[in-house]
Amino acid sequence: MMNDLDQLEAQSIYIFREAFNRLDKIAMLWSIGKDSNVMLWLARKAFFGHVPFPVLHVDTSYKIPEMIEFRDRVAKEWKLPLIIGQNKAALEAGMHPDQGRVTCCSALKTEGLKALLAEHGFTGVIAGIRRDEEGTRAKERVFSPRNDTNEWDVRDQPPEFWDQFKTDFAPGTHLRIHPLLAWTELDVWRYIAREGIPVVDLYFSKNGRRYRSLGCAPCTGSIASTASTVDEIVEELETTKTSERAGRAQDKESEDAFERLRAAGYM
Repeated sequence: MMNDLDQLEAQSIYIFREAFNRLDKIAMLWSIGKDSNVMLWLARKAFFGHVPFPVLHVDTSYKIPEMIEFRDRVAKEWKLPLIIGQNKAALEAGMHPDQGRVTCCSALKTEGLKALLAEHGFTGVIAGIRRDEEGTRAKERVFSPRNDTNEWDVRDQPPEFWDQFKTDFAPGTHLRIHPLLAWTELDVWRYIAREGIPVVDLYFSKNGRRYRSLGCAPCTGSIASTASTVDEIVEELETTKTSERAGRAQDKESEDAFERLRAAGYM
């Protein structure tokens, strides 16, 4: 008999295969965080041990060094078809979080991603967002259309009932596919524990602090925690009242900061 994690896994694998079957040219985003690593694991399960499409990492140059070391090591071990993109023009012009977190994210992540997608002609990109992570993401669909400049209109999203997904859109429509949309943070960690999925050591407590959500070093803070194993993280999450993204500075810059980022094409 299938349990809840089995059902989530089966649904995600189904979404991966639907996207691969229906779309001409797709890729998958890899942020190096826990959700991305679960997504990679599921992709390898869906396609019998390998990932049959490019894996994209948008490198802002401000990632925590342990994340980049993890990326390079896992990409080599799992033989991932990794493509790294970067908005070099913005970096050379001095773009930095001190200029405003939303401004920096827009330049280094959103515009960096748009350039990478345009360069390779991807018609769809798979991303590891979850509805429970942040209010704006709760409005997403599994197959979420964007316009020809990758902008997202939250008021124009197709209905999705009983796992019936609309995948036939007008020419020029770009799609974001979200296999983890129905998962929760606790589901992700329970699945990591069950499957033995590797994650960056930054998630585990050192000297009473750990990272709960990973991003760029200047914009990501740690939380007070004694959880130093996956099982201890699961136990902690079963009782915590603190938001998962409480340490992410860009979410706090203004009330609608994250919605503006996503509307413009943020991952």
